[in-house]
Amino acid sequence: MKLCFPVVKDQGLDSEVYGHFGSAPRFLIVDAATGATSLVDNSDKAHVHGACNPARSVAGLDIDGIVVGGIGRGALLSLNNAGFRVFQAQGALVRDNLAVLQGQGLQEFAPGSVCGGHSHNDHSHDHAGGCCH
Repeated sequence: MKLCFPVVKDQGLDSEVYGHFGSAPRFLIVDAATGATSLVDNSDKAHVHGACNPARSVAGLDIDGIVVGGIGRGALLSLNNAGFRVFQAQGALVRDNLAVLQGQGLQEFAPGSVCGGHSHNDHSHDHAGGCCH
């Protein structure tokens, strides 16, 4: 399974999962079976909050799912409608989430469990334990 993780910088499997999908500077693509990684810039990171086009951000990437700490309802629906499964991060590092995936599995986000409107301009806050509310 190939997974996409939003990250700030590439530290391989020790990369920290970024708090919010749409504004992540980069995406780390990880082959869960081999641990091989590659880095892709987020082409849609400079947008007004709530106006991202996440399906366009990952279009053309050879991935089976996306692991995020936080995501808005519209972004989740956009990704789901484009055929992507979106999983909730259960740890701070990519490595932590791969371990959960191999064990009990990662839980998929449901539209009712996503971030609502934000009043902040900075998305550096931590969503790893769920949403920011």
